[in-house]
Amino acid sequence: MNAGNPKERGAALLSVLILVGILGALAVAVFDRLRLATTLAGNSAGITEARAYAGIAEMLVATRIGDLAAASATRTTLAGGWQDRPTTLPLPNGTAEVRVRDGGNCFNLNSLVAGSAQALVARPIAIDQFARLMTLLTIPEAQARRIAAASADWIDSNGDAYPDGAEDSVYARAAVPYRTANALMAEASEWRAVSGVTPEVYARIRPWLCALPVADLSPLNVNTLLPDQAPLLAMLFPGTLDIPAARRIIAERPGPGWSDIGAFWNTDALRGIDPPADALRQPQVRTAWFAVDMRVRAGESELRETALFDARQQSVRIATRRWTRDE
Repeated sequence: MNAGNPKERGAALLSVLILVGILGALAVAVFDRLRLATTLAGNSAGITEARAYAGIAEMLVATRIGDLAAASATRTTLAGGWQDRPTTLPLPNGTAEVRVRDGGNCFNLNSLVAGSAQALVARPIAIDQFARLMTLLTIPEAQARRIAAASADWIDSNGDAYPDGAEDSVYARAAVPYRTANALMAEASEWRAVSGVTPEVYARIRPWLCALPVADLSPLNVNTLLPDQAPLLAMLFPGTLDIPAARRIIAERPGPGWSDIGAFWNTDALRGIDPPADALRQPQVRTAWFAVDMRVRAGESELRETALFDARQQSVRIATRRWTRDE
Protein backbone atom coordinates (compact mmCIF):
# COMPACT_ATOMS: atom_id res chain seq x y z
CA MET A 1 0.00 0.00 0.00
CA ASN A 2 1.23 3.46 -0.84
CA ALA A 3 1.17 5.33 2.50
CA GLY A 4 1.43 8.60 0.70
CA ASN A 5 -1.82 8.16 -1.23
CA PRO A 6 -4.34 10.64 0.22
CA LYS A 7 -7.32 8.44 -0.77
CA GLU A 8 -5.96 5.45 1.12
CA ARG A 9 -5.20 7.58 4.18
CA GLY A 10 -8.79 8.87 4.08
CA ALA A 11 -10.22 5.34 3.82
CA ALA A 12 -8.13 4.19 6.79
CA LEU A 13 -9.28 7.18 8.86
CA LEU A 14 -12.90 6.50 7.94
CA SER A 15 -12.53 2.86 9.04
CA VAL A 16 -11.06 3.96 12.34
CA LEU A 17 -13.89 6.45 12.89
CA ILE A 18 -16.51 3.80 12.12
CA LEU A 19 -14.83 1.38 14.52
CA VAL A 20 -14.67 4.05 17.24
CA GLY A 21 -18.35 4.84 16.66
CA ILE A 22 -19.34 1.18 16.98
CA LEU A 23 -17.27 0.77 20.14
CA GLY A 24 -18.79 3.95 21.56
CA ALA A 25 -22.32 2.72 20.84
CA LEU A 26 -21.51 -0.63 22.45
CA ALA A 27 -20.07 1.12 25.48
CA VAL A 28 -23.21 3.26 25.86
CA ALA A 29 -25.42 0.15 25.60
CA VAL A 30 -23.32 -1.72 28.15
CA PHE A 31 -23.36 1.19 30.60
CA ASP A 32 -27.13 1.62 30.13
CA ARG A 33 -27.66 -2.05 30.91
CA LEU A 34 -25.33 -1.81 33.88
CA ARG A 35 -27.18 1.24 35.18
CA LEU A 36 -30.54 -0.50 34.66
CA ALA A 37 -29.30 -3.62 36.44
CA THR A 38 -27.98 -1.51 39.31
CA THR A 39 -31.28 0.36 39.56
CA LEU A 40 -33.32 -2.85 39.47
CA ALA A 41 -31.10 -4.40 42.12
CA GLY A 42 -31.49 -1.30 44.28
CA ASN A 43 -35.27 -1.29 43.79
CA SER A 44 -35.47 -4.98 44.61
CA ALA A 45 -33.45 -4.48 47.78
CA GLY A 46 -35.62 -1.47 48.69
CA ILE A 47 -38.87 -3.39 48.12
CA THR A 48 -37.54 -6.34 50.14
CA GLU A 49 -36.69 -3.95 52.97
CA ALA A 50 -40.11 -2.29 52.70
CA ARG A 51 -41.86 -5.65 52.91
CA ALA A 52 -39.87 -6.55 55.98
CA TYR A 53 -40.93 -3.25 57.56
CA ALA A 54 -44.53 -3.95 56.51
CA GLY A 55 -44.31 -7.19 58.48
CA ILE A 56 -43.24 -5.21 61.53
CA ALA A 57 -46.09 -2.76 60.99
CA GLU A 58 -48.56 -5.65 60.68
CA MET A 59 -47.56 -6.92 64.11
CA LEU A 60 -48.01 -3.44 65.59
CA VAL A 61 -51.40 -3.08 63.92
CA ALA A 62 -52.51 -6.51 65.17
CA THR A 63 -51.53 -5.46 68.70
CA ARG A 64 -53.43 -2.18 68.34
CA ILE A 65 -56.54 -3.97 67.07
CA GLY A 66 -56.26 -6.44 69.94
CA ASP A 67 -56.08 -3.54 72.40
CA LEU A 68 -59.10 -1.93 70.76
CA ALA A 69 -61.08 -5.16 71.04
CA ALA A 70 -59.97 -5.77 74.63
CA ALA A 71 -60.91 -2.24 75.72
CA SER A 72 -64.54 -3.25 75.38
CA ALA A 73 -64.93 -6.97 74.90
CA THR A 74 -68.66 -6.75 74.24
CA ARG A 75 -68.79 -3.96 71.66
CA THR A 76 -66.73 -1.89 69.24
CA THR A 77 -67.54 1.79 68.81
CA LEU A 78 -66.00 4.79 67.07
CA ALA A 79 -64.71 6.15 70.40
CA GLY A 80 -61.20 7.50 70.08
CA GLY A 81 -61.59 8.38 66.41
CA TRP A 82 -59.67 5.33 65.19
CA GLN A 83 -61.75 4.74 62.06
CA ASP A 84 -59.76 5.65 58.92
CA ARG A 85 -57.50 7.99 60.86
CA PRO A 86 -53.94 8.09 59.45
CA THR A 87 -51.34 6.94 61.95
CA THR A 88 -47.61 7.16 61.23
CA LEU A 89 -45.37 4.44 62.61
CA PRO A 90 -41.62 5.22 62.75
CA LEU A 91 -39.40 2.51 61.24
CA PRO A 92 -35.58 2.13 61.24
CA ASN A 93 -35.16 3.47 57.70
CA GLY A 94 -38.52 5.02 56.95
CA THR A 95 -42.14 5.23 58.04
CA ALA A 96 -45.43 3.39 57.67
CA GLU A 97 -48.71 5.30 57.35
CA VAL A 98 -51.58 3.10 58.49
CA ARG A 99 -55.35 3.52 58.25
CA VAL A 100 -57.69 1.07 60.01
CA ARG A 101 -61.41 0.78 59.38
CA ASP A 102 -64.21 -1.63 60.15
CA GLY A 103 -63.74 -4.39 57.59
CA GLY A 104 -67.14 -5.99 58.06
CA ASN A 105 -69.38 -3.04 57.20
CA CYS A 106 -69.84 -4.09 53.59
CA PHE A 107 -71.73 -6.66 51.58
CA ASN A 108 -69.79 -9.91 51.82
CA LEU A 109 -69.84 -11.39 48.31
CA ASN A 110 -69.07 -14.81 49.74
CA SER A 111 -72.30 -14.70 51.72
CA LEU A 112 -74.08 -15.47 48.44
CA VAL A 113 -73.42 -19.14 49.14
CA ALA A 114 -73.59 -21.45 52.13
CA GLY A 115 -71.89 -24.72 52.93
CA SER A 116 -68.38 -26.15 52.82
CA ALA A 117 -65.68 -25.61 50.21
CA GLN A 118 -66.71 -28.60 48.08
CA ALA A 119 -70.46 -28.14 48.50
CA LEU A 120 -71.26 -24.45 48.19
CA VAL A 121 -74.91 -23.76 47.40
CA ALA A 122 -76.65 -20.50 46.56
CA ARG A 123 -78.12 -18.65 49.57
CA PRO A 124 -81.44 -17.01 48.56
CA ILE A 125 -81.55 -14.45 51.40
CA ALA A 126 -78.12 -13.08 50.50
CA ILE A 127 -79.04 -12.97 46.80
CA ASP A 128 -82.13 -10.95 47.73
CA GLN A 129 -80.04 -8.63 49.93
CA PHE A 130 -77.49 -8.07 47.19
CA ALA A 131 -80.16 -7.31 44.62
CA ARG A 132 -81.82 -4.89 47.05
CA LEU A 133 -78.51 -3.16 47.78
CA MET A 134 -77.87 -2.64 44.08
CA THR A 135 -81.43 -1.38 43.59
CA LEU A 136 -80.98 1.08 46.46
CA LEU A 137 -77.84 2.27 44.66
CA THR A 138 -79.84 3.03 41.48
CA ILE A 139 -79.22 -0.17 39.52
CA PRO A 140 -82.51 -1.16 37.78
CA GLU A 141 -84.24 -3.97 39.69
CA ALA A 142 -84.30 -6.54 36.88
CA GLN A 143 -80.62 -5.94 36.14
CA ALA A 144 -79.78 -6.15 39.84
CA ARG A 145 -81.59 -9.50 40.14
CA ARG A 146 -79.67 -10.96 37.20
CA ILE A 147 -76.29 -9.78 38.52
CA ALA A 148 -76.99 -11.05 42.05
CA ALA A 149 -77.99 -14.47 40.73
CA ALA A 150 -74.99 -14.65 38.40
CA SER A 151 -72.72 -13.70 41.31
CA ALA A 152 -74.02 -16.64 43.34
CA ASP A 153 -73.55 -18.98 40.37
CA TRP A 154 -69.96 -17.77 40.05
CA ILE A 155 -69.21 -19.05 43.56
CA ASP A 156 -71.47 -22.09 44.06
CA SER A 157 -70.14 -25.58 43.42
CA ASN A 158 -72.73 -26.86 40.96
CA GLY A 159 -73.21 -26.18 37.28
CA ASP A 160 -76.93 -25.48 37.46
CA ALA A 161 -77.85 -21.86 36.90
CA TYR A 162 -79.88 -20.08 39.60
CA PRO A 163 -83.02 -18.41 38.16
CA ASP A 164 -81.79 -15.45 36.07
CA GLY A 165 -78.21 -16.53 36.83
CA ALA A 166 -75.26 -17.53 34.65
CA GLU A 167 -73.09 -20.65 34.58
CA ASP A 168 -70.26 -21.84 32.32
CA SER A 169 -72.38 -21.91 29.15
CA VAL A 170 -72.75 -18.12 29.32
CA TYR A 171 -69.02 -17.44 29.77
CA ALA A 172 -68.14 -19.94 27.00
CA ARG A 173 -69.71 -17.52 24.50
CA ALA A 174 -67.39 -14.65 25.48
CA ALA A 175 -64.77 -13.37 23.02
CA VAL A 176 -62.19 -15.01 25.29
CA PRO A 177 -64.07 -17.95 26.86
CA TYR A 178 -63.64 -18.66 30.56
CA ARG A 179 -65.40 -20.53 33.34
CA THR A 180 -66.94 -19.79 36.71
CA ALA A 181 -64.68 -20.09 39.76
CA ASN A 182 -66.88 -22.47 41.80
CA ALA A 183 -65.09 -21.22 44.91
CA LEU A 184 -65.20 -18.33 47.37
CA MET A 185 -63.94 -15.06 45.94
CA ALA A 186 -60.42 -14.19 47.07
CA GLU A 187 -61.11 -10.46 46.80
CA ALA A 188 -63.92 -8.19 45.71
CA SER A 189 -62.19 -7.18 42.45
CA GLU A 190 -62.95 -10.71 41.17
CA TRP A 191 -66.58 -9.61 40.87
CA ARG A 192 -65.68 -7.82 37.62
CA ALA A 193 -65.60 -11.23 35.86
CA VAL A 194 -69.26 -11.99 36.67
CA SER A 195 -71.81 -11.83 33.87
CA GLY A 196 -73.61 -8.49 33.75
CA VAL A 197 -71.03 -6.58 35.79
CA THR A 198 -70.13 -3.72 33.47
CA PRO A 199 -67.43 -1.16 34.31
CA GLU A 200 -70.20 1.28 35.23
CA VAL A 201 -71.91 -1.19 37.57
CA TYR A 202 -68.58 -2.15 39.13
CA ALA A 203 -67.64 1.48 39.79
CA ARG A 204 -71.06 2.16 41.33
CA ILE A 205 -71.23 -0.87 43.63
CA ARG A 206 -67.58 -1.65 44.45
CA PRO A 207 -67.30 0.75 47.46
CA TRP A 208 -69.95 -1.31 49.25
CA LEU A 209 -68.41 -4.73 48.65
CA CYS A 210 -65.90 -7.01 50.34
CA ALA A 211 -64.94 -10.67 50.09
CA LEU A 212 -64.52 -11.96 53.63
CA PRO A 213 -62.80 -15.37 53.72
CA VAL A 214 -65.98 -16.95 55.16
CA ALA A 215 -69.41 -17.68 53.72
CA ASP A 216 -71.25 -15.76 56.46
CA LEU A 217 -74.01 -13.23 56.03
CA SER A 218 -72.60 -9.69 56.12
CA PRO A 219 -71.84 -8.87 59.81
CA LEU A 220 -72.75 -5.18 60.10
CA ASN A 221 -71.58 -3.43 63.27
CA VAL A 222 -74.31 -0.86 63.90
CA ASN A 223 -72.00 0.96 66.33
CA THR A 224 -69.46 1.77 63.61
CA LEU A 225 -71.71 2.24 60.58
CA LEU A 226 -71.36 5.71 59.09
CA PRO A 227 -74.35 7.70 57.78
CA ASP A 228 -73.07 7.24 54.22
CA GLN A 229 -73.29 3.47 54.76
CA ALA A 230 -77.04 3.60 55.34
CA PRO A 231 -77.79 1.48 52.22
CA LEU A 232 -76.13 -1.49 53.96
CA LEU A 233 -78.60 -1.21 56.83
CA ALA A 234 -81.56 -0.58 54.52
CA MET A 235 -80.82 -3.72 52.48
CA LEU A 236 -81.73 -5.86 55.52
CA PHE A 237 -85.31 -4.55 55.58
CA PRO A 238 -86.93 -5.13 52.18
CA GLY A 239 -89.87 -2.84 51.62
CA THR A 240 -89.85 -1.41 55.16
CA LEU A 241 -86.74 0.75 55.52
CA ASP A 242 -85.41 3.19 52.95
CA ILE A 243 -82.04 4.94 52.89
CA PRO A 244 -83.17 8.20 54.59
CA ALA A 245 -84.77 6.22 57.44
CA ALA A 246 -81.65 4.07 57.82
CA ARG A 247 -79.48 7.19 57.86
CA ARG A 248 -81.63 8.67 60.65
CA ILE A 249 -81.20 5.52 62.74
CA ILE A 250 -77.42 5.77 62.40
CA ALA A 251 -77.45 9.50 63.12
CA GLU A 252 -79.52 8.97 66.30
CA ARG A 253 -77.18 6.31 67.67
CA PRO A 254 -76.26 6.96 71.32
CA GLY A 255 -72.90 8.67 71.84
CA PRO A 256 -71.23 5.61 73.39
CA GLY A 257 -72.98 3.33 70.92
CA TRP A 258 -75.70 0.75 71.60
CA SER A 259 -74.74 -1.31 74.65
CA ASP A 260 -76.04 -4.52 73.09
CA ILE A 261 -77.96 -5.63 70.05
CA GLY A 262 -81.21 -5.66 72.00
CA ALA A 263 -80.87 -1.92 72.56
CA PHE A 264 -80.48 -1.46 68.82
CA TRP A 265 -83.64 -3.41 68.01
CA ASN A 266 -85.56 -1.42 70.62
CA THR A 267 -84.98 1.93 68.90
CA ASP A 268 -88.22 3.72 68.02
CA ALA A 269 -87.55 3.57 64.27
CA LEU A 270 -87.26 -0.24 64.30
CA ARG A 271 -90.19 -1.12 66.51
CA GLY A 272 -92.80 -2.97 64.51
CA ILE A 273 -90.36 -3.77 61.69
CA ASP A 274 -89.72 -7.47 61.19
CA PRO A 275 -86.70 -8.31 59.03
CA PRO A 276 -86.27 -11.82 57.57
CA ALA A 277 -85.32 -14.29 60.33
CA ASP A 278 -81.76 -14.85 59.11
CA ALA A 279 -81.17 -11.09 58.92
CA LEU A 280 -81.85 -10.75 62.64
CA ARG A 281 -78.32 -12.02 63.34
CA GLN A 282 -76.53 -9.66 60.97
CA PRO A 283 -76.63 -6.42 62.97
CA GLN A 284 -73.96 -6.66 65.67
CA VAL A 285 -72.28 -4.32 68.15
CA ARG A 286 -68.77 -5.76 67.93
CA THR A 287 -66.39 -5.72 64.97
CA ALA A 288 -64.88 -9.04 63.89
CA TRP A 289 -62.96 -7.89 60.80
CA PHE A 290 -60.66 -4.90 60.41
CA ALA A 291 -59.44 -3.61 57.04
CA VAL A 292 -56.02 -1.94 56.96
CA ASP A 293 -54.47 0.31 54.30
CA MET A 294 -50.73 0.76 54.66
CA ARG A 295 -48.10 2.84 52.85
CA VAL A 296 -44.53 1.92 53.75
CA ARG A 297 -41.54 4.08 52.84
CA ALA A 298 -38.06 2.56 53.18
CA GLY A 299 -35.30 4.80 51.88
CA GLU A 300 -36.34 5.76 48.35
CA SER A 301 -38.73 2.81 47.97
CA GLU A 302 -42.48 2.92 48.62
CA LEU A 303 -44.84 -0.01 49.09
CA ARG A 304 -48.63 -0.18 49.34
CA GLU A 305 -50.41 -2.94 51.24
CA THR A 306 -54.05 -3.66 51.99
CA ALA A 307 -54.86 -6.33 54.53
CA LEU A 308 -57.76 -7.86 56.42
CA PHE A 309 -57.35 -8.76 60.09
CA ASP A 310 -59.46 -11.40 61.82
CA ALA A 311 -60.42 -10.32 65.35
CA ARG A 312 -62.94 -13.04 66.07
CA GLN A 313 -60.54 -14.71 68.49
CA GLN A 314 -58.48 -13.23 71.31
CA SER A 315 -55.33 -13.47 69.20
CA VAL A 316 -55.76 -11.13 66.24
CA ARG A 317 -54.31 -12.53 63.03
CA ILE A 318 -53.95 -11.39 59.45
CA ALA A 319 -56.42 -13.15 57.16
CA THR A 320 -55.53 -11.77 53.72
CA ARG A 321 -53.08 -9.30 52.23
CA ARG A 322 -52.20 -7.82 48.86
CA TRP A 323 -49.23 -5.67 47.90
CA THR A 324 -51.27 -2.99 46.16
CA ARG A 325 -54.11 -0.71 47.11
CA ASP A 326 -57.56 -2.27 47.13
CA GLU A 327 -59.35 -2.23 43.78
